[in-house]
This record gives sequence, C-alpha cells and structure tokens, in this order.
Amino acid sequence: MLRTQMQRIIMLFAIVFVMLPLTNVTAAEPIDEIRQLIKDHYIDDVPDSVLLRNTGKEIINGLDPHSEYMTKQEYEAFINGIEQRIVGIGVVLEESENGIKVISVIKDGPAFKAGIVPGDIITHVGDTSLKGKSVQVAVPLISGKENTYVSLTVLREKTEKPINMSIRRAEIHLPTVESEMLGGNIGYIRLNSFSTDSGKEMEKAIQSLAGAGGFIVDIRNNGGGYITAAQEIAGFFPGVEQAFQLREKNKKPEIYPSVYQKQKIDGPVSLLVNEYSASASEMVAVNLKEQKAATLYGKNTYGKGTMQSMYAFNNGSVLKMTTARFYSPKGIAVDKVGVSPDVKTLVNEELTTAHYDQLVMTLKGYKAFPTLEKVKTTKTFTVSMTKDMDWRQLGKNAVQLIEIGGKESSIRIEVKDGKTIEVIPEYPLQSGKKYMLIIHPAWKDKLGNGMKHGIYLDVTVR
Repeated sequence: MLRTQMQRIIMLFAIVFVMLPLTNVTAAEPIDEIRQLIKDHYIDDVPDSVLLRNTGKEIINGLDPHSEYMTKQEYEAFINGIEQRIVGIGVVLEESENGIKVISVIKDGPAFKAGIVPGDIITHVGDTSLKGKSVQVAVPLISGKENTYVSLTVLREKTEKPINMSIRRAEIHLPTVESEMLGGNIGYIRLNSFSTDSGKEMEKAIQSLAGAGGFIVDIRNNGGGYITAAQEIAGFFPGVEQAFQLREKNKKPEIYPSVYQKQKIDGPVSLLVNEYSASASEMVAVNLKEQKAATLYGKNTYGKGTMQSMYAFNNGSVLKMTTARFYSPKGIAVDKVGVSPDVKTLVNEELTTAHYDQLVMTLKGYKAFPTLEKVKTTKTFTVSMTKDMDWRQLGKNAVQLIEIGGKESSIRIEVKDGKTIEVIPEYPLQSGKKYMLIIHPAWKDKLGNGMKHGIYLDVTVR
C-alpha cells in the first residue's frame, strides 16, 4: 500500500479516473508512488526491469498503450477532449506506428474544412516527428491558442506523397448528443462522447423525438468517456438492468448495474458502430447485443476492453493506468477482439442500411416492387391503378418519398386521369442517394373498394 492517503474517484474512458492527492510531493516527480501504484493496482504483474526505470514516463512506456503519465497540461487537454471542450483543429486521435492517426473529424471544424479525413496519419507537427509519440504528447503540439496556425504533415492511404497543410486553430463546439427525426418517423441519436452530461443530454434527445416508431443510436467514432456515463446510457434501454462486468487485479469479477432511467427508448433500436467505436462505446455495444436490446450495424469495434484509473499528484501530474478489464455482464470479452455487429455493412453505409431495415419493418403486408435504377434528379413518378379511382380520398400522407439515411422529401400529387396520378418532388433529388417511394393502402376506387395492400419501391439517383 502507499504510505500516503489516497482518495479514489472512478470514471472510465473505459477509464477509471482515480484522483489521488498525495502527501508532500510538490515539484519532484513522485516516482516511488508511481512504482507502488503499479505494484498494487496495475492489471498485470510488471517486471522490476520496468519498475526501476528512472522516470515516470519511462516506466509507463513499459506498460500497455493505454497507460500514460501526464503533465498537468496534458491531463487538462485529455479531460477537455472527453468533455468536448476543444480549442484546436477538431480531430479525435489515437496512436499509430508512423505517427498519430485521425479516427474522426469534427464536422465544420478547422480540420474538416482543411480536408483532413479519418484514417489520415499525422507524422509531423511543424518539424517535430510524432512517430512513437502518444496522443497525450501530440495534443499539446496540435492544439494551441485560438486563431493561431499549426503546420501538419499527413500521410493518407493511396496517396504516395505526404500532404503538408497549415490549419488555423479555433474553438470547437461539439455537442455530446445530437438528434433528429429521420423519414418514416425514425428517431436518430448520435452520441459523440461519454461525458458528464451525456445522460441528461440523452434524455432530452429521446424526449425531443417523442412519437418515434423506432430509434437509431449512433456511436461510430465515439472513443469512450466516463464509466458512470456508460452506466447511465445503458439505463435508457428497456430491460437492460446491468451495465458491465469488471475484473480487477486480485479481485473477484464484479457486475455493475445500469442507472435506472424513467425515460426509455421505445420500439426497435439499431446501434451503429465502426472500427473507431472504442472503450465505453464497446461497453454499451456488447451489453446491448448480449441483452438483445439493439441490433448492431457496421464494422467490428476497436477492441479496447480495458479500464484506466487516474491518479492525480500534488505536483499536478496524473498517472493514467490500466487497472481492470471489462466484459459484458455475462462475461463476453471485448479487449483485443472488439464487438462484432449483427449486420455487417460497407463503410459509411451503417446509417442507410439501418434506416432502410427499420422502414421495411414498418411496412409489413406491403409488396416490394422492382427498384428504379439511376433516375434523374428531376424524376417525376407516375402511379397507375387498374380501376377508376375516387381521388377525393387521396390524403397528403397517402404517398411518401423518403431519403434513406435522411428525411422525408416534400412532394405534391397531380391527378392526370381517373387511373393515374403523378408524384412530383418539390426539390431535385440528391445525386448518388437512395430513396424509398411508399404508397400506402389508403385509396378507394369509385365503387368504394379499398386497396388490398400498400407497395414500396427503391429508387437510386444517378
């Protein structure tokens, strides 16, 4: 045990932050305390050849990639990242062999406007190489004062030469939770981080989507956050009473409950994941999959099934150290294997696939007609019936045109004759997009006989 009193505060990135004000260490590096913490709490045994290294960073470099000894400034930048408080260029990063990899780019931020894309590897900041450097080292170099510039060298897949660019830093405003109603009355919620306000923001998002027939929850590119936020998010899903299982050093496995939420997500749920969904995102994903509370769409997740504790010292430095591995409540492993989706999709087709499937679920008894391929953006749809119709019964919701992965398109209906109408989009269709045209069985012929079933057909736009 440490000779000094410790106060532990637990949180998760699949992280546990343990805030430990320690005795009289003010300026000198608390090397002895670091060694003792590793002996007592690090998830695996560490050889003396590592523990006897001269500095805290040298010792931590001998542990797993998710352990780190941070200065006060590095720690503040780390926390700001989780809480979505960012002054910089607007990217989410991870370590890579040749530098620091960009795993997501904040929409409309400086990096987005400069053309940075997920998968890019930042090899240099100015003349400083990032090869072998941690994210905690890279962040202070890339970030800085608002309206100043940073020069980056970027490697991009399928691009032979490095790309040099200068990007102006800015304050990034990224909400923790974003939401909107998609076409067909499907609620869409994007969770960007598991931060301190994620639970409250999630509740607001669900309330704003009242009446939704189904939900799509998007945790793609979400690198994690606090363990308590993962417990809170799990509580919004009906029937999910347990959040995860933790296995710490020399302790029995312990199952942690979800946080009860009065507000629930009703209806079918699709959960979007990709290879950059990590840590607390995977904690939620493996749980919902195990409990059959959601259908997972996308790619296999990152595979970070470890939890880190944060120990803060009086000199302002912080030790982030892996102290546990997490599993699903029933014991499904995540570390180094990730969470596999129920429905594998192509890259960037997670949302459209999930939206399409949810729409089809609402159309039971409808007949699927052949797809209209590569129509013009100015396409007008002609609907012909076999009998003379009483078009006075034609309501405004009898026909829907829905962009897959987007909203319902505004249309107007013109009667051509007793058997034919035209469905005319109010605005041009989007090139490269896919739509669904739905004709609901709401019409009657002139003898008062109703349609036996509705129909739907897919439309692709060239």
